[in-house]
Amino acid sequence: MDFVTTDQAPAAIGPYSQATIVGDLVFTAGQVALDPATGTVIEGGIEAQTARVLENLAAVLAAAGSSLSQVVKTTVFLTDMADFPAMNQVYAQAFGDHKPARATVAVAGLPLGVRVEIEAVATR
Repeated sequence: MDFVTTDQAPAAIGPYSQATIVGDLVFTAGQVALDPATGTVIEGGIEAQTARVLENLAAVLAAAGSSLSQVVKTTVFLTDMADFPAMNQVYAQAFGDHKPARATVAVAGLPLGVRVEIEAVATR
């Protein structure tokens, strides 16, 4: 088992790793809309936050020797299911023709007041 750390994505805000590699699988921590350079939540609505989350997720996957095109499953956490259509549009653009399995869950709140968090399982 190996733990992944990259400065191309926000540092963990708790006692966990950005990702864990077990064999040929990568398990990412949930990524939120933090700017990796400043550590602050980015400005903008759900579209901007989802785009930043996916950029952070891609950076963690790259550090683990993987990519969005190797994701087999994601879990999306939303604080408001009314954001689902806009999140889904940005998500679809990021993944293109690659369509990993996905669960989307409504939650009461997310760290730092963000509106979306996404975690993934990928191959390497």
